[in-house]
Amino acid sequence: MQVIPAIDLKEGKCVRLKQGLMDQATIFSEHPAEMAAHWKSKGAKRLHLVDLDGAFAGQQKNLPVIREVIQEMGEVPIQLGGGIRNLDTVESLINAGIDSVIIGTAAITNPGFLHEACFAFPGQIIVGLDAKNGEVAINGWAKMTGHTVFDMAEKFEDYGVASIIYTDIGRDGMLEGINIDATVELAERGNVPIIASGGLSNIKDIEDLCAVANVGIKGVIAGRSIYEGTLDFSEANKLAEQLTG
Repeated sequence: MQVIPAIDLKEGKCVRLKQGLMDQATIFSEHPAEMAAHWKSKGAKRLHLVDLDGAFAGQQKNLPVIREVIQEMGEVPIQLGGGIRNLDTVESLINAGIDSVIIGTAAITNPGFLHEACFAFPGQIIVGLDAKNGEVAINGWAKMTGHTVFDMAEKFEDYGVASIIYTDIGRDGMLEGINIDATVELAERGNVPIIASGGLSNIKDIEDLCAVANVGIKGVIAGRSIYEGTLDFSEANKLAEQLTG
């Protein structure tokens, strides 16, 4: 199981939100590429990159910074989400050096696009399912859809998505711990690898996730915890490798 450091971009800066609220942003770095280099130096095997402005606008708003991060990370794979709504964007990002593209809102509102993307770029499409009380939210978490996470995951498994990032909105940025029960249930219900997100707080969360990783949990996204110091990224990374290989 991988511990994946997150860099969320807002107006060209590295920030973290609380519960997905754009007016609850804390700036952690004015230079995201330097932050990417920091996590790389600490042993990151993958980077989670999100264009928050793009998620709300429906198109990339931080492309210059994204290109800088790609250059800085070199061979370390990057998964990128936020505002990806069409096949041309997917293609351009992958051609630019992004390893995996995360499709969130458009996976729900335009499943035909998701299906085409999975066919055109096998193994490189990740779906982001963001949920509150089990209900999927879209448009930067601003709108609830009425669909359950489990129904959507089952549907997207048939499309051939590489993995699903499951984010518990209520816990995101709150350091309250991963919703392990819901993450495990989602993993057990299907055959798509799950990446846990939202609420990671400390080393015990890593231990608890590693204990159930064999049900299909391939990673966990680390955000506010590694920026505020409640979780030491290097320690977490080494522990995950030790416990799960």
